[in-house]
Amino acid sequence: MVGSAPSPCEVFNRYFSVDFASSPEHKRSVYEVRYRVYCEEFRYEEREAFPDGQERDRYDATSLHCLITHRQSGQPAGCVRLVPAGAAPGLELLPLEEHCATSLDRDFIAGLALDRGTVCEISRLAVDGHFRRRAGESSSRYGAAGAALEASPQEQRSFPLISVAAFLAATALTDLAGRTNVFAMMEPFLPRMLERSGIRFQRAGADTDYHGIRAPYFVRTQDAVAGMRPELTELYVSINARIRSQFGHALKAAS
Repeated sequence: MVGSAPSPCEVFNRYFSVDFASSPEHKRSVYEVRYRVYCEEFRYEEREAFPDGQERDRYDATSLHCLITHRQSGQPAGCVRLVPAGAAPGLELLPLEEHCATSLDRDFIAGLALDRGTVCEISRLAVDGHFRRRAGESSSRYGAAGAALEASPQEQRSFPLISVAAFLAATALTDLAGRTNVFAMMEPFLPRMLERSGIRFQRAGADTDYHGIRAPYFVRTQDAVAGMRPELTELYVSINARIRSQFGHALKAAS
């Protein structure tokens, strides 16, 4: 009798781990992934601005970060962060409010009547170039384009799950941090991919050219979780449990 195919959760967890990046070592890996993607590969940021090879900005100190690591090689594979609104003086605006203000649909956002203490932005979602394998997607930070990493065909088929897992990790953080009204600036590819998984964002504005063509989107955490397809829910529950445990340990260590 032929066994059933492994679920996306089983496939992903076989090859990758997801961590709440609270330690200096994990944060360094996050910033190094961002440097390789944002500065070296896509030239969104100037390499000269980050001589230590770590791409950072003023939001990082108050953000929550997640890191995805390839188990076999130990290489950082992807990252994402949660930026809370108004986390510190001078950081009242989210990155999208600061850099993409003219693209925002102010009437739509005002109609949401959001408590700013529950608002965040998911940003800096990036997948290292070694973990993109499919031809024709090199223009996206989330797609896959010819991996230089040695991996079996079965393992390479798990690579597109990295960007999904990063989003799920960020979703888990929104729940843990109580920042459940979520904005994101996304390239057209990502909301379409997430919608196929049952996660439907609402457009919160118009396209704009900011690190490529993007648009602002909004979703409530509870709606994102409720809409997930069963196979994705299994992966989310697994990631959520791991990050919840690490998040709790980090809070205890900080107290």
